[in-house]
Amino acid sequence: MEKIRQRSFRLRLRKLFHLEDVSPFIRRIIVGVIGGTVLIVGVAMIVLPGPAVVVVPLGLAILGTEFLWARIWLRRARKLMAQAKEKVSSRTEKK
Repeated sequence: MEKIRQRSFRLRLRKLFHLEDVSPFIRRIIVGVIGGTVLIVGVAMIVLPGPAVVVVPLGLAILGTEFLWARIWLRRARKLMAQAKEKVSSRTEKK
């Protein structure tokens, strides 16, 4: 079910940006530039003021539409966020 949802999201995204008629090589370059830029800005926001916690996963999600390594990193980031959320919620319940 998850793969079907991911695949349909990618297809909808390609249709939204009129990328379904573009060759796969050009599409990967376009997605790589846009997603890479968002990811770099998010990483810079780790030390600069800004919502890095939101922008970094957004960049990985954009890159994940075309690159497997980005999907793997996004899954890891989701697990880390879930662990952090659980840790914080367990500490607040103890007080």
